[in-house]
Amino acid sequence: MSSEPSRRLLLDTDTAGDDTQAILLAALSDRIDLEGVTICAGNVPFEYQVENAKYTLELADSADVPVYEGARSPLLKEYKHAEYVHGEGGLGGNLFPETDIPSADEHAVDAIVRTARENPGEITLACIAPLTNVALALQREPDLPELLEDVYVMGGAVNTLGNITPAAEYNFWVDPDAARIVMEAFEVTLVDWGVTVRDSLFEPDTFETIAAMEGPYADFFVTITEAVREFNSQSDHDSLEADVTTQPDSLTLATLLEPDIVEQAETYAVTVDDREGMTRGYSLVDELGVTDRKPQTRVVESVDAEAFERIMTDMLEHGDPHYSS
Repeated sequence: MSSEPSRRLLLDTDTAGDDTQAILLAALSDRIDLEGVTICAGNVPFEYQVENAKYTLELADSADVPVYEGARSPLLKEYKHAEYVHGEGGLGGNLFPETDIPSADEHAVDAIVRTARENPGEITLACIAPLTNVALALQREPDLPELLEDVYVMGGAVNTLGNITPAAEYNFWVDPDAARIVMEAFEVTLVDWGVTVRDSLFEPDTFETIAAMEGPYADFFVTITEAVREFNSQSDHDSLEADVTTQPDSLTLATLLEPDIVEQAETYAVTVDDREGMTRGYSLVDELGVTDRKPQTRVVESVDAEAFERIMTDMLEHGDPHYSS
């Protein structure tokens, strides 16, 4: 495993299901200094997202990490929530936290800009939500790409079927205008839906292992995956028509925590279709090098699936994503 020094991290999320597990990875890792969690419109109604994030941080004994409320709608488009996947409220349909933890006074966009300005070259931004907050922060601070150390994004469907339409992955579909702005302005490490399906799939034997663990993190995982397991069991997607879960947000955080689990990555030009219609949110990834766009997106193409699963199960059982390293 990697001996990378700790990173100072801002985590932008639309907290439901697997977002919570990504928050746990960041909060529990001794290689991450989690400086704040910013909330963006996406998976479920906004108030649920805020409480879900606070509940997860509290579970990780990190309730002092500030939660900044951000954009409550995409830049321009209408969208729909994904409670049909994650369950009502986003945490499996049976858990509705009320933490009484106050949100930070500052807006998420202001927090991103201020933190980057005060710490140039020191902050990593991990985006596991639609990119509305980030696009708004860029409008506020045009030098943001230079001020941040790294930007990781979970989004897009790299020359594969999407998960909300045949053309698009959910995060990019929700706010394609923001996705286009961000992907064209920043040098991003991109973890897409395709690599998620290939390399982060958990199956019944893994669920049995986790269910046999004793502890709050494993119990939480079992709770938040109930709805998505049921949804995938009835899915029309060939690779998901079974009792399985995918871990897109956790996979994104894991590649940040443990860069050595990335087996293959290439740099391509990437843009996003921001037009309304059948190809809304389509991520154009120029693997052939035939466009005149600058290749600046590092696309993660393959991850060590066994290492990723070990990181996750170590976290769930021991509260330490590096336990077996």
